[in-house]
Amino acid sequence: MASLTTVSASSSTPALLLDDDADVVTQLVVHPLVLLHVLDHHTRRQEAGGRVIGTLLGRRDGNKVEVTNCFAVPHAERGDEVAIGKDFNKQMLALYQRTNRKESVVGWYASAALPMEEGGVVSKVSTNNDLILDTSSLIHEFYAGESDEGDPIHLVVDTRLQQDALSVRAFRSTPVIVQGEPLANLFHEVRLSMQSTEPETICLNQMAKAQAGEELNTGKGKTDELALQVSMEKLHGLLEAALQYVDSVVEGTVTPDPEVGRQIADTLACVPRVRPEVFDRLFNDSLQDLLMVTYLSNITRTQLAIAEKLNASLGV
Repeated sequence: MASLTTVSASSSTPALLLDDDADVVTQLVVHPLVLLHVLDHHTRRQEAGGRVIGTLLGRRDGNKVEVTNCFAVPHAERGDEVAIGKDFNKQMLALYQRTNRKESVVGWYASAALPMEEGGVVSKVSTNNDLILDTSSLIHEFYAGESDEGDPIHLVVDTRLQQDALSVRAFRSTPVIVQGEPLANLFHEVRLSMQSTEPETICLNQMAKAQAGEELNTGKGKTDELALQVSMEKLHGLLEAALQYVDSVVEGTVTPDPEVGRQIADTLACVPRVRPEVFDRLFNDSLQDLLMVTYLSNITRTQLAIAEKLNASLGV
């Protein structure tokens, strides 16, 4: 595999902040689900493993990119060489696009490299240059061929938690050409902002409450169950109202409203189209898995109880 050296913009930062340009990506919007995926991938990596990478999915509108989803991709880095699971990436992309055809490859993510060891001790102080490694250019070239625009975004989540803070930064790359020959890649930082939908905001609020120590007790659990029931009843009522409106428009008893029609169309476009028989099969498979886990848990609990009684009776 060929190697390509990454060029830093300066000694203190790994990239320069780009000015607005209509031809390049200047704004990146990331949804919280993406960060949760990256952190989960980093947490599940092999012990003493390096950084993890994955594919970013979303939409591009001019110079703005919105990242709505992602998935992990296996890779290996040795020195200035890198191997990427290309077939795995292709298969996962095909599966994701079966449920949401509007999402396409817009770039790739990576967690930060681990702190360097100095004298056998892990250094807690590391520079921002660690966010961009020499092999980043090779991975970026691969995703340049996978993305539709050929200009992928590189999202870096700094999992080193320096100063107890989680840093998220985004970059795009431009080639450094000397006498018509590309010699290296220069990574430029892109303005990044976080954006969450209403369901994501609700989930984040619940996670924040749990993190703050507001665990559900018996009374609180009943309150949440009641709130969930009220929400589901309200949702059912809205669906009934929308269905009644559509039926009335089809029958000609109600004058159609283009704005309401667009809102209904946008809502339906957000719901994956799954055939009833496929949905039933998926639901039944998940239910069987859940029942199997419950069954195995009960067996384990029973065996532990028997072992405790035998140990007590034998005086072990």
